[in-house]
Amino acid sequence: MQLKLLRNALLKLSYAGKTLLIDPDFGEKLSRRSIAGKSQNPMVDLPEPIEEILAGVDHVIVSHLHADHFDDVAKARIPKDIPLICQPGNEEAIRAAGFTNVEPLDHFVRIGPIVVKPQPAQHGTGPVVEVMGAVMGLTLEAPGEPCVYWCGDSVLYPPLQEAVAKAEPDVIVTHSCGALWDGTLIVMDAQQTLDLAEQAPQAVIVAVHMEALDHATVSRQALREAADARSIASDRLLIPADGETVELKAPVHA
Repeated sequence: MQLKLLRNALLKLSYAGKTLLIDPDFGEKLSRRSIAGKSQNPMVDLPEPIEEILAGVDHVIVSHLHADHFDDVAKARIPKDIPLICQPGNEEAIRAAGFTNVEPLDHFVRIGPIVVKPQPAQHGTGPVVEVMGAVMGLTLEAPGEPCVYWCGDSVLYPPLQEAVAKAEPDVIVTHSCGALWDGTLIVMDAQQTLDLAEQAPQAVIVAVHMEALDHATVSRQALREAADARSIASDRLLIPADGETVELKAPVHA
């Protein structure tokens, strides 16, 4: 399995012979409004042209409809007939944007040998959850590949922890920038990311969704320093740069 971080939550996965694109946000640097009053968003450019990002993609996954996960540029540039998986309730809005092959992730979806299952996610705590709206996590499983648990835009909360314990993933992808909305945490921060790493010692954690939006509070360096302080090694917590590809292998079981 190869995982390429493009920017923020935008990932390109090579997995079980398929190429998956997760949460496409193709907007130009500084093309959208500020969230925290610090900068227009996104704060950084994409690391490569959109044509290269889309090359070879077999399937698109959209976790929810916030602009940093599915923006107007992505809606315009992604081929309308490409197979697209979304959370239940978002399919009509995506079809209204012209997409013709949309499948909500109710129980599971098969992509060739890959089984994709929805997992619980909560975009904050308290009243802000209603403001943020529904989101989803997911797992990917296929013969010969690591089991991947993608947390999505979620804080660390009991249903997610229980789902991780049940799935026993080999790889966990976290959104770890500590973004705030009206002072409330809406994705994992350093402490929650490292708590999850300690709760799932069998897994490699890949921390993304960092240094791209102005309401983030945790930098890559700060997360690494926090991990070092808790003796979580760099081979257990990967913090890729934009444009970086990491290779992750399934464990060899006796």
